Amino acid sequence: MAYYKEERYDPDVTSAIALHVREILGLLGEDPDRDGLLKTPERVAKSLQFLTQGYSQDGEVIVRSALFDEKYRQMVLVKDIELYSMCEHHMLPFIGKAHVAYIPDGKITGLSKVARVVETYARRLQVQERLTVQIRDAIHNALHPLGVAVVIEAMHTCMQIRGVEKSNALTTTSAFSGAFLTSSRTRNEFLSLIK
Repeated sequence: MAYYKEERYDPDVTSAIALHVREILGLLGEDPDRDGLLKTPERVAKSLQFLTQGYSQDGEVIVRSALFDEKYRQMVLVKDIELYSMCEHHMLPFIGKAHVAYIPDGKITGLSKVARVVETYARRLQVQERLTVQIRDAIHNALHPLGVAVVIEAMHTCMQIRGVEKSNALTTTSAFSGAFLTSSRTRNEFLSLIK
């Protein structure tokens, strides 16, 4: 997990968000001047900037930063990549894991870059469906592989702690391209490997 540093945050943005958080606290019936809440607006502002830092990153650029020529043409799978994102409808977290595979066609990328692509798109206000497709498309567009497969499994706190309050509901989404789309054998191999 990335270690965040204070200098990452634009002080003007932090101050502007903190001002609004302070106002929200008051609207909720809290006293933003009470001891326990004095620094909360600034903490929330920095937290939101951290949780949405993916807007300033580009998944395709990340993949291209570590490209290597390689004749390997079998599946490369990075599974159980932890992901933490925020539902754009309620701004509540969804937490889960991503499984990402590709079949190289002359180029491979560093394995950590696959995890960084997941992180880049997860650190935005999201819906899981879009997140799945964005990861697939970034790897596909940067590597031009024979195929890409992405499956995400996540628990959405917007369903767990409000609304329907279903604490055990798990959402699974998938996106495939190339050989994973056209070959049931390839797709089934991927699905068996992530079980």
